Amino acid sequence: MNRLSVLDEIFLRSHRGMGTPIALQGLWRTAEPVHPALLWRVHRDLRTGPLGRRVVRSRIPGARPRWQTNVSAHPFTMTPEPIAAAALLDWADAQGADLNPELGPGWRLSAARLDDGGCLVALTCSHALADGRALTLAIDNALSGTPLAAPLAGHSDWADARRMWATVLGGTARALRHGIPARPSAPPDRKALPAKANAATCAAVLEIPARDWNRVAVSHAGTANSLFVYLVANMLWASGFPGDTIAASLPVDTRDEPRVDNDMSMTEVAITRADTPATLRRQARAAYEHRMTSPGGIPEELLQVIPERLAYRLARGAGERDILCSNIGNLPESLLALGPHACTGVAARAIHPGLRADALPRTRLSGYLTRIADTYTLSLVGLDPEAIPTSEALTALAAAALAELGLSGKPW
Repeated sequence: MNRLSVLDEIFLRSHRGMGTPIALQGLWRTAEPVHPALLWRVHRDLRTGPLGRRVVRSRIPGARPRWQTNVSAHPFTMTPEPIAAAALLDWADAQGADLNPELGPGWRLSAARLDDGGCLVALTCSHALADGRALTLAIDNALSGTPLAAPLAGHSDWADARRMWATVLGGTARALRHGIPARPSAPPDRKALPAKANAATCAAVLEIPARDWNRVAVSHAGTANSLFVYLVANMLWASGFPGDTIAASLPVDTRDEPRVDNDMSMTEVAITRADTPATLRRQARAAYEHRMTSPGGIPEELLQVIPERLAYRLARGAGERDILCSNIGNLPESLLALGPHACTGVAARAIHPGLRADALPRTRLSGYLTRIADTYTLSLVGLDPEAIPTSEALTALAAAALAELGLSGKPW
């Protein structure tokens, strides 16, 4: 649709300093240099594709902001000198700066030459523009021309405002017949670290053969997804998390057509030390039938018609739990090559540009799982600088958790 959803606006507010900043990122790694002219062509196709848009606000009270085509973009850039392959994720983390889905380009295509002779290409975009699945659809569209569903037609500002106020007022009145809903509980406070402490986040990417991952999942009566959730939870406990129960946030893709937007909802599971991939398989299946909703039946559209800072306070920490486990799923095989250059690795993840160590979210560890051809790629982001201070520590934590399951991963 050409109007922002509730979720779009939550991610948009994070760019304005209200909430945890989030950008999505797709990464391609090659064993040889990629010619800049090829990537300029990819940049051109992305600029005129579904990511080429920005937010325009309405002057009509209650009308939602809308998307407007925006072909201006950050220019494609490539590092003039090779960077250390061991520091490629540090370089990728820095590509989320200056993304603005409202006033300027909300995405960036960039590349770095590596000192091992290879290349790393990064497509980074504001989460307001797309979720993880949408980002892969946009890339597939640019690389192979795979068609996307046309945007849904929108109403005029006046018609949208009438529809929104009718939804909010009618829904709120019905909800209040059952009494005033309890105020949403604030997310647990994290210990604020000094701003000059360790970096707020660290990152790791590991590749695991799909046949091994699936074999272990089946041997534990689980699925590829429940094994993923089990692994990330055990990593958090191994990092020193004191609780006996871990709350896990699980994004759910809700799109019925290949459309580039934030078409997802959130659910959660409570994980105990007694859980297994088999029990988590059952819990996740049940959780997918009960998505996170606004309290007391109050319409979530309320967040789109009240002042921005009040909306932020009401939705603060929405969807955040102790861990995030985002199974992005199978990636299109068009991502296996950039023109004539075969990719030695493909990953998708989120990053948190500008997040400060003194303003950490509830989430302590995020995991993103993708599969392409015969490989699962596990991308991890640590958000607990005291427990997981460096990328090397995060990689070691992941390697140990995989080893306990009889698996091994090749780190980037």
